[in-house]
Amino acid sequence: MYIYNRSITINMDTMDVKGQASVEYLLLALVFLIIIGSVTVPLINQGINDSLDVSHSSDASAAINSLANAIGVVYANGPGSIRTINIYFSNTNANLAYNSANSTIQMSVPEYNGPNKVIDANVPIAVTFSPTNPFPVVNKTNYNATVTWPIGTNNINVAMAQS
Repeated sequence: MYIYNRSITINMDTMDVKGQASVEYLLLALVFLIIIGSVTVPLINQGINDSLDVSHSSDASAAINSLANAIGVVYANGPGSIRTINIYFSNTNANLAYNSANSTIQMSVPEYNGPNKVIDANVPIAVTFSPTNPFPVVNKTNYNATVTWPIGTNNINVAMAQS
């Protein structure tokens, strides 16, 4: 019995070079994706926070202006007038208050990046909020605001309650 022993040699040099080049391109692509991801993710988060700040400020402005308009209507109708409106606050940890220094009602809106933003609207007469003055907005919900001008007083009362 004769065993034929012949060694087979295959030249793998060109295939190894092509494989190494493929691995290098994959690693280069991975590094590129990591760099792009580390740059774009913070920018996207910043953009989302900025748009939420604008949205909350806009909602607060709409609520404050609606309340100021109701106060103006009650003031125009005179003592004894009552008006009830429904307003939506999308902010939490905000206080609704009357600023006697410049005759405005105002709300301090917390922002994601930076100090609180103060949204205000002019009113023609002094305002008192109840049950507490200033009124803390603690829930993102609708509130019923009953605006009254009691006879014989110099203040308009705004009673706030969740609806």
